[in-house]
Amino acid sequence: MLQIHNSLTRKKEIFTPIEPGKVRMYVCGMTVYDYCHLGHARVMVVFDMVSRWLRASGYQVTYVRNITDIDDKIIRRAGENGESIRALTDRFIAAMHEDADALGVLRPEHEPRATEYVEQMQQIIEKLQKNGLAYVAANRDVCYSVRKFRGYGKLSGKSLDELRAGERVDVSGDKQDPLDFVLWKHAREDEPGEVKWASPWGSGRPGWHIECSAMSSQLLGDHFDIHGGGQDLQFPHHENEIAQSEGAHGHAFVNYWMHNGFVRVDDEKMSKSLGNFFTIRDVLKQYDAEVVRFFILRAHYRSPLNYSDAHLEDARHALTRLYTALKNVPPAVCAVDWEEAHAQRFKAAMDDDFNTAEAVAVLFELANEANRGADAALAGQLQALGGVLGLLGRDPVAFLQGATGVAADDGAAIEAQIAARIEAKKAKNYAEADRIRAELLARGVVLEDSAQGTTWRRA
Repeated sequence: MLQIHNSLTRKKEIFTPIEPGKVRMYVCGMTVYDYCHLGHARVMVVFDMVSRWLRASGYQVTYVRNITDIDDKIIRRAGENGESIRALTDRFIAAMHEDADALGVLRPEHEPRATEYVEQMQQIIEKLQKNGLAYVAANRDVCYSVRKFRGYGKLSGKSLDELRAGERVDVSGDKQDPLDFVLWKHAREDEPGEVKWASPWGSGRPGWHIECSAMSSQLLGDHFDIHGGGQDLQFPHHENEIAQSEGAHGHAFVNYWMHNGFVRVDDEKMSKSLGNFFTIRDVLKQYDAEVVRFFILRAHYRSPLNYSDAHLEDARHALTRLYTALKNVPPAVCAVDWEEAHAQRFKAAMDDDFNTAEAVAVLFELANEANRGADAALAGQLQALGGVLGLLGRDPVAFLQGATGVAADDGAAIEAQIAARIEAKKAKNYAEADRIRAELLARGVVLEDSAQGTTWRRA
């Protein structure tokens, strides 16, 4: 049975969907004012993996991943660029899709934009105000009264006094309490590029936290199965979502909360604010996209993921080993035999809180056994199980020759040397044939001879 580590209870729990056979999952997506970095890639790949495994387990999944297309950063960047907010956000949504597609991330069933749900946000704010949980502050913003919501802090595990002393608390004197957060921002006419909507509290725009409460309840209902996102969103964003949604609807919001670990560079979280981020598209200029996906999935989703060229090179070599075991398997995707021993261990790993690290270890067991016995059935099982993770779906020879950073002209030069080596062997000039092999090996190219001919791969 599938077990999920629930951030709310801080323990693994057997997964029981609200509606048998169906899973409703919401994941906090990107704020689209710049290109996505590897931290965003991890969120996309991790919850794509979760969605794939839920479907492979027989569930009908409704997956929602939102897009934040209005906030201070977006307004500021559009102003700096001299373009409209819509032009900016459309451009970076398209770029996000390009990055996600390259990484093999399937599109969610719904990908709502915040600006399309302002009316629903206002409806929730009105409910909160009616329930005595929201008020108009001195600066005319509408704020959430945190101390009036009894369960505040249950996701972060912190008391109100601990949160009050925290660094992320807003100390504005306009609020009744520094812990209170903004639901609706009153329009500041003196701010350049200010965007506003009409509302019962005057012109303005929504705060960040309210958008996810509105979009999730509209598309999944006001009580659903799984809510996910990066670890950095646990507080305050997800804590505030709980306060908003449960305060408005009067019952539980989400049953299972999932948070993936940070991507780290030199032991610091990768982020735009720290300036230590690497965009997905820059990384993909150097590494094959499937190598990057494999790099993300070979670590457990809750563990830190340490980025470096050395780690990506190691992932490239490891993925090459898996594809090497598939060289003699037809490219058509095989079906998983779930009764087979490796598949059973793979399933046990994935059912244990989506433990892809252990699942990938099973793939290497299969690869080793398939190589030792030249076993096409095991190789087919390897390909099929890899496909469950969105891996190993390409032509193995093409991957081994070209998907590890070899330019087209380099490939042509290698093929020319292989042809020269074949001619040398035909002429019984074995010294020349050996010289060509050694020269290619020195360049990191391994030749492999078989009855079908000679193929090559990167070492």
